[in-house]
Amino acid sequence: MPGSAPVPQRVRVTAPGTGAAPFPVSRELDEQSEVGELIIGSLIRSQLRLALVVGGGFLLILLSVPVLLAFLPVIAELSILGVPAPWILLGVGVYPLVIGCGLLYVLSAQRNETRYRDLVDGR
Repeated sequence: MPGSAPVPQRVRVTAPGTGAAPFPVSRELDEQSEVGELIIGSLIRSQLRLALVVGGGFLLILLSVPVLLAFLPVIAELSILGVPAPWILLGVGVYPLVIGCGLLYVLSAQRNETRYRDLVDGR
């Protein structure tokens, strides 16, 4: 068409190539810079938060047993093979709870540390 403006050519915009250097996190940690302190502080806070959540959950469940026995005295009167039910509940029932909370903590702490190592290694 005569008199019409030329159509501009399309230009593709892309991210920089893989030649870009990754952020040197390990150098920041070695130099103990503000960024390094922030990263280490983040790991410490995440591990502390995890410990508080798992420990708090464990205590909440453990303390619910006496509350349950207070509101349901029928359970306190039961006995299995001559052993009172509350003793069985506290003596046998607590161990799976301890093991479960321990496994939850260890697996979650390892996941936090793996994320930290991946950040430091630049993966």
